[in-house]
Amino acid sequence: MKNRYRFQVSGEDAGKRLDVFLVKGTGMTRSRIQALIEKGMVTVSGSTAGKHHRLKPGEVVVLEVPQPAPSSPGPEDIEIAVLYEDDFLAVVSKPAGMVVHPAAGHPEGTLVNALLARLEGLSGVGGVLRPGIVHRLDKDTSGLLVVAKDDLTHQRMQRMLK
Repeated sequence: MKNRYRFQVSGEDAGKRLDVFLVKGTGMTRSRIQALIEKGMVTVSGSTAGKHHRLKPGEVVVLEVPQPAPSSPGPEDIEIAVLYEDDFLAVVSKPAGMVVHPAAGHPEGTLVNALLARLEGLSGVGGVLRPGIVHRLDKDTSGLLVVAKDDLTHQRMQRMLK
């Protein structure tokens, strides 16, 4: 799925560069707009155009912005203390400064990356970015976390924590 922007060039926008025009119309950064233009995601009256294209009144500019591709965290050899583990769950010690799951600005080096390398069979209830994570702690907080190894345990642990 893509977000689609459609603009008709007015007389006051005539002569503007395509990239500058789209920055004003979308609020995206100029570098992001230029990257989308280079990928052919922008058309002017049905044809692709370069970022230097000077707009003419009446032209129709269409920009298609693809949804970000979801990333899947991978296992990383990060040392974590596993204080308890059985077939259903584990209790791990999260150090201060470690992010629990991948997020903007923290795609790697997270507790989830460490868990994927250390434990087998994490629950999928939390989604692809949060396998096994029943609850979380802030980045700068240290403490114990319960990690579920299957979906039923995950759901039951979340209910108990409520």
